[in-house]
Amino acid sequence: MKNILNDFIYLIIMKDLKVWLDGELIQYNDAKVPILTHSLQYGSGIFEGIRAYETDKGTAIFRLDDHINRFFRSAKIYYMDLKYTKDEIKNAIIEVVKKNNLSNCYIRPFAFYNDDTIGLSPFKKKISVFIAAVPFKEYLTELNGVKCKISSWKRINSNILPVSAKASGNYLNSIIAHLEARYSGYDEAILLTDNGSVAEGPGENIFIVKGNNVISPGLSSDILEGITRDTVMNISRDLGYNVIERDIHKEELYVSNEVFFSGTAAEITPIVNIDGIRIGDGNPGKITVAIKNRYMDIVHGKEKSHNNWLTYI
Repeated sequence: MKNILNDFIYLIIMKDLKVWLDGELIQYNDAKVPILTHSLQYGSGIFEGIRAYETDKGTAIFRLDDHINRFFRSAKIYYMDLKYTKDEIKNAIIEVVKKNNLSNCYIRPFAFYNDDTIGLSPFKKKISVFIAAVPFKEYLTELNGVKCKISSWKRINSNILPVSAKASGNYLNSIIAHLEARYSGYDEAILLTDNGSVAEGPGENIFIVKGNNVISPGLSSDILEGITRDTVMNISRDLGYNVIERDIHKEELYVSNEVFFSGTAAEITPIVNIDGIRIGDGNPGKITVAIKNRYMDIVHGKEKSHNNWLTYI
């Protein structure tokens, strides 16, 4: 009954939302494309996930410029001419959040081939840009630590697809790993590279903690260059921890003092169990908690040291 009520409330909220499509602000229900649209059939879109938070100065979007820069890098990699400048996309995002009167929300810019002609090639097909902002609560962070399964599926690499682009099609790799984990009784998956080192979660970067060291797989491990990952590394240095980027062996996960995910949706999520093996004492570790607390203070405007990461609207 609770899930049905939540779904009903969500539908009401979505019905009243205003979104941005190709330069126009319209109602969410009026933003329609044909089912045969190229990007729906082939996963040929690019996107970003951005968060806005309530602060004592009003709503603030977290690291907006960095997300927009990555959005445009993804477009360049995939030969997509968005027809808009970075400032135009930035202003459109701010307008969508303002018009919907949102405080805590998730923002999704999405560029796609808006063409329903049958055929694999998107060459010279119309590219549309869509921006939505929706109310958003916790993702994995509602849990006091998650249980993970190391997936039997390997992380895609740059010989297959450009992993540094945040492209829709890349996430089929993530989806199948996530589903395998959920159907096996776990909360989330961890993917390894083709050579067996740790890569990332389906939608999150991963860190381990050993002593005073906060360790992340490097970019050579075919990970997405996460903006929250970069935030965590900055926070860790601020707090006096050593930040190391290197290959992480699978078995290191089991014997680390702490393990946690980072991501726009996941924020900072402790991992307390991997493949049935308890991590540390089975509770969120003190360094993970310290990083998470600092992160939440920053995004809510309580920690002024990185106030330049906030775009107040």
